[in-house]
Amino acid sequence: SSSACGVGAGAPFVTSLHLLLSTRAAVPTGLGMEVMAPATINALNGTSVKLSCTFNSCYKVENKQFSLNWTYQECKNCSEELFLQFRMKIMNKQLDRFGNRVEFTGNPTKYDVSFILNNVQLEDEGTYNCYVLNPPDRQRGRASISLKVLTEEPPKRDSTVAVIVGASVGGFLAVVILVLMVVKCVRRKKQQRLNTDDQKTEEEGKTDGEGNPDEGTK
Repeated sequence: SSSACGVGAGAPFVTSLHLLLSTRAAVPTGLGMEVMAPATINALNGTSVKLSCTFNSCYKVENKQFSLNWTYQECKNCSEELFLQFRMKIMNKQLDRFGNRVEFTGNPTKYDVSFILNNVQLEDEGTYNCYVLNPPDRQRGRASISLKVLTEEPPKRDSTVAVIVGASVGGFLAVVILVLMVVKCVRRKKQQRLNTDDQKTEEEGKTDGEGNPDEGTK
């Protein structure tokens, strides 16, 4: 279950902090879920790379209702190709492009739907879309990752100072985001209850005082 509305109890704080420091989170608006993933990931040709995707939800994950889709786009205007799904259990859609190189490593009950792409090839470059829906949330959330495949490792740089500064800023941002998500989840649940009450009121209005359908004036 969730330790606080909007934050998965199993979602590691370190992972969230890492995403805050090094990536841009893709967060939909409205009543959609918050899904977070790195905006860009670099991978060395021939190696394995983890494409991380985590999400926040106001509700406990139930496998019978939870759904996940991972799709691939070769270019911005190209159609999306479904290659991995979760419906009660994980299901790989074996595209010729990936073969059996896709390995699901996430755990939806811990708000993690990441996967590893093994033996990365140059033609694997493109956009990877992570779609998550966890009812009673009514709208699915989405995050996208742009994968860049490198033919040689980039030069290493001393980033000690950047890490220290980033950790301080990231810690503050994590607290702010936590508060905002709690507030948003409270509002979302309240709105869904109001919508449900309105629907019940409309249904009751269609019956007379004795609970029988109003046949109207003949």
